[in-house]
Amino acid sequence: MTDGLVGRLVDGRYEVLERIARGGMATVYLATDRRLDREVAVKVMHPHLADGASGADFVSRFRREARAAARLTHPGLVAVYDQGVDGETSYLTMEYIDGTNLRHRLQDEGPFTVGEALDVVEHVLDALAAAHRHDLVHRDIKPENILLATDGRIKVADFGLARAVTEVTSTATGTILGTVAYLGPELIATGQCDTRTDVYAVGVMLFEMLTGAPPFTGATPIQVAFQHVNSSVPAPSTMVPWLPVEVDELTCALAARTPDDRPVDATAALAYLRRVRAELDGDMLGRRADRPASPAAETPAASGADDGPDSDDHDSADLSALLTATGATGPARAPSPEPSEPPTVGSVVGTVSTAHLTGRGSDRTGSAETATVRPPRAESHTQQAENLTQSLSHVGHGSTIALTIGAGELDQESPEDDRPRVRRRRRALLWTLLVVLLLGGGGAAATSWWFSSGPGHYTEVPAGLVAVPADDAVTALTTAGLGSSTTEAFSDTVPEGTVVDARPAEGDRIPKDGSVELVVSQGIETFVVPEGLTNIPSADAEAALRSTGFTQITGEEQWSTDVPVGVVLSLSVAEGATLPHNEPVVLTISKGPEPVTVPSVVSLTLDEATEQLAALDISVVTEEAYDENVPEGAVVSQSIEDGAESQRGAEITLTVSLGLPFVTVPDVIAKPVAEAKAELEDAGFTVDVVYWLGVFGNEVRSQSSDPGTQLRQGSTITLRL
Repeated sequence: MTDGLVGRLVDGRYEVLERIARGGMATVYLATDRRLDREVAVKVMHPHLADGASGADFVSRFRREARAAARLTHPGLVAVYDQGVDGETSYLTMEYIDGTNLRHRLQDEGPFTVGEALDVVEHVLDALAAAHRHDLVHRDIKPENILLATDGRIKVADFGLARAVTEVTSTATGTILGTVAYLGPELIATGQCDTRTDVYAVGVMLFEMLTGAPPFTGATPIQVAFQHVNSSVPAPSTMVPWLPVEVDELTCALAARTPDDRPVDATAALAYLRRVRAELDGDMLGRRADRPASPAAETPAASGADDGPDSDDHDSADLSALLTATGATGPARAPSPEPSEPPTVGSVVGTVSTAHLTGRGSDRTGSAETATVRPPRAESHTQQAENLTQSLSHVGHGSTIALTIGAGELDQESPEDDRPRVRRRRRALLWTLLVVLLLGGGGAAATSWWFSSGPGHYTEVPAGLVAVPADDAVTALTTAGLGSSTTEAFSDTVPEGTVVDARPAEGDRIPKDGSVELVVSQGIETFVVPEGLTNIPSADAEAALRSTGFTQITGEEQWSTDVPVGVVLSLSVAEGATLPHNEPVVLTISKGPEPVTVPSVVSLTLDEATEQLAALDISVVTEEAYDENVPEGAVVSQSIEDGAESQRGAEITLTVSLGLPFVTVPDVIAKPVAEAKAELEDAGFTVDVVYWLGVFGNEVRSQSSDPGTQLRQGSTITLRL
């Protein structure tokens, strides 16, 4: 009731009915689309994401990612209908799914059966495969984003949102948004990700569905991230001993610590999963693990639990902190406490460790010393350098000196013009610190540090690697003294043989002896149109096309008197043909028989009636009956009334007249003429009387038709007196 959006009309179209959930990036509402009269889910971005210097960049990326997600059409993806801005409100409208999500299901019911877990993962991978074919990576696969509809459908939500936010914030702050419990090691360590990062998250979810607990937990995001980077996800059988080796191998392959050890994308992972499932018997698929007896306490940061489909704020992890904690930029080490107040740019924070190596200039052979150097924030960098020199004055020559240099805080709302100045200051301070190191007695060690792991060891990935032929990119890297490797990926927009992406990216820092992975386009991916798509339900035909890899599938309806409603009559491409995955495929689907209005054919001859009804594809069945009023051969009645609605191909029964009925001739001989005449007329005959000698007679002497014979009603009988 306190939410200001409830009851409001967003963009003059979406009437907000109630709040469904609130997460770290957005709030989701149930709303009615007044224009199309349907229920939708409206996701409203938190206003702070659009604030400051990076706000415009976020809104731009948000819109672009929304358009990309809207282009995805797959039964397993939550459809994106619309996006826009109403005042200061950036919103998305999406398909509304009535049900729950995988997180709540795990919390309520505990571990899944093996079959249920594989079924959920199969649906998720099938949906992700459609996105990966479009070079889209989800980046935030987690139980909160897997929706379980009440009708049994499984849907993947929130494509593009995490990507839009991460790309904006990571540039300025080194922050990755996402649930740490499901982030791939490479995303934590380098900020880089690809389709294999989504596969890793699916593997972690599979582990959790099978065992009831995530593989790694901790009190802080850094502790969880440290485990992801430095430890392999254990086999599920370590917690559930009866699980077969096939399930262990599948889970560990999907969640392999090294990306190269995982399936290359969701399509490859899906094929692997289906092979494993086919090897398991029904009893194994139906088994379920017990709830963990003493589950590890899950903090919000570790578990990723939230109130909605987005990551909460506490699920975000500072990339620089994670890199330091996980050892991604050096030897693995446990997380260390953060300083009580942020360091200034270039200041020395943390410890200076000295270890005597050769004994020259010192009598402390084999000794080690540690000094803590943390200059006050207010000190100038010159004063810091002087203090550092004094702190290091006792260090012997030949000692090794390790420094942790503060990068300072870069306010993402600071003007763009300030950033070059900050970078220049950092470079100047690095040179100053090198001089200090030399003055402090560690000249040889400092020089070694500078060129082995310091700034002198690194170079930048050259520009001009993307959108050029692969050979040209390799030549540019060779000229820059860098190695190269190539992987191939399909692309709908980049010609075959052209570089799609470089990893690390152009301008990124890289060791001088490092190597750059070039992703080279294979062109548009092609598939073979499956056989047997006609005369089957359209849903089955569409599913077969989509599972094959085709993405642009539409349907058009056509009347048919022979094929039931919803069954495929034909398709626009030849079965067995090899076509690009985005080739439009049109299914012609039966609407059943066309409705028609039945005309009146009563009193028409049978031929005339049949001709009129044949024009409407209505078949005729006849019956015959005597009728005193309708001529012989004409229609007396019809089984479908005049003006009634029927369908082409329907059947109608026409009753055709046989004319007047036959009547038995009574015996009137020797009867008085008046009595005889009355009896014959009552029977339906016409009576003609012939008198004897033309004048005399009162009694019937003979009748023209013998008694007992059958004559048509209305026939004439002559009486002779």
